[in-house]
Amino acid sequence: MATEIAAAIAAAQQGDKQAFYLIYQQFIGRVYAICWRLLANKQQAEDASQEVFIKLWQQLPAFRGDSSFATWLHSVATRTAIDCWRQQKNLRLTDSSDQLDMPEPTIHCTGDTATLEQAILRLPAQARAVFVLFALEGYQHQEIASLLGIAEGSSKAQYHRARQLLREWLADE
Repeated sequence: MATEIAAAIAAAQQGDKQAFYLIYQQFIGRVYAICWRLLANKQQAEDASQEVFIKLWQQLPAFRGDSSFATWLHSVATRTAIDCWRQQKNLRLTDSSDQLDMPEPTIHCTGDTATLEQAILRLPAQARAVFVLFALEGYQHQEIASLLGIAEGSSKAQYHRARQLLREWLADE
């Protein structure tokens, strides 16, 4: 499969739309999962995922293979979702009707994993973003602070807040 993806990447870099569709099919689930966890909104996660693949199509010719394709795509997806998160955050500051759309996630998980996913989605937006980036995506607080435009101390405080809330909620389950 890795050889098939590598061939698809090379072909897509030359403008082959069928090859790009193969890449899309292979990675849409992972991209959507990142967007869903950060945005906690089905429509916004779908829009962000679409934006990721638009950016991917535009930036693919520049991909040199210095890192793995999956790592590079993950970075594009994370940054795109964060851009959408920032836009969502800015809209909330001007819109008093802050209603979080909380449909069932389309990320397939069962048991304790599903319970944890639902609890993460209940977190306040900034705490959720920091928690997802630190605990699930492996970013350091300094990187998170830079990505989200907050102080490093705020990132640490939001992570601590998220962990406390998750502990409380999961203890009640």
